[in-house]
Amino acid sequence: MKINEMIKKLRIENNYTQEQIANLLGVSTPAVNKWEKGISYPDITLLPSLARILNTDLNTLLSFKYDLSNIEIANFLNKISDEMEKDGFEKGYRTAIDKLKEYPTCDDLIINVAMLLDGAILMYLKDKSNEDKYKDEIDKLYSRVLQSSDVSVKEQAQSRLILRLMKKEKYNEAQELLNEIKDKSVVDKVQLQANLYIAQKEYNKAEKYVEEKLLSATSEIHSSLITLMEIAIKENRLDDAEYIANVYKQAAKIFDLWEYNSYVAQFQLYSTTKQNLKFLKILIPMLKSLNKKWEINKSPLYRHIQTKNTDKNFGKKMQKVIIKTIKEENDFAKDNEELNIFIKENNIDMEN
Repeated sequence: MKINEMIKKLRIENNYTQEQIANLLGVSTPAVNKWEKGISYPDITLLPSLARILNTDLNTLLSFKYDLSNIEIANFLNKISDEMEKDGFEKGYRTAIDKLKEYPTCDDLIINVAMLLDGAILMYLKDKSNEDKYKDEIDKLYSRVLQSSDVSVKEQAQSRLILRLMKKEKYNEAQELLNEIKDKSVVDKVQLQANLYIAQKEYNKAEKYVEEKLLSATSEIHSSLITLMEIAIKENRLDDAEYIANVYKQAAKIFDLWEYNSYVAQFQLYSTTKQNLKFLKILIPMLKSLNKKWEINKSPLYRHIQTKNTDKNFGKKMQKVIIKTIKEENDFAKDNEELNIFIKENNIDMEN
């Protein structure tokens, strides 16, 4: 709230007329009227007395506040959007800049205004001859918060400037700025790095970054699905649990994961819920999948993923552990003919 609005608000709250305020301060009534309209302002020597008359302090009277709340910022951004839609980009831009002059150190306001203006150029700026001028001014706003103590604000500004530098083919500057962003960030550093490599036509490096990101994401997806399935089981929502297990299986196939992964959720579901027939139906195919090597680099999704040399007997060791656990925990599996045939055909030594 501006000082003229504050004077009027507090005068009314304290039940004073403009004439009464004028008499108490020794000024004319028209002078007080001009203060409230924002045409002129009280002499600095009158401010302490005016604050006392209005039962407030100087900070409140002068509307002195370092920052706006999140709600205030959101409401202001909505106001700017409405102005631009109604009166054009330039009108909203001027209102935004005036607000920043009131709160020059409010980093949240600066970054949000900058991002709003950045997107609004495409939608509301009619005169494209001024586009570069406005973009330069917006970049200055991003640069203002590069030293912000709020890491989220700082990294959002960095990511926007990186994209701008890439468009200007200033790749070294973009990389330097990108290097400053922490690996765990509110912005997607991996995607930014990949985009920077693509801009420089270093496609193999870009692919490697994105492939690693994809593989990590699939791991998170499967972990989340297992957790959702476990919750469904605990709540006795077995149809939901079955659905989630099927999604898990399909996701493993879609993302070209090791065949063994496609059985994991169903194996856990049928084992936990004692669905013996379904359990036995997937058991042998799951055990057989352990004999198949996951040739990850043959998939177009993971051409550049570095793989480690694995123990040639890893699959057989896993089979032995799984079978031993199953036989110990499930009486129905001890004398299962199909399982025993599998053990014999694959020369799995269950004695040692």
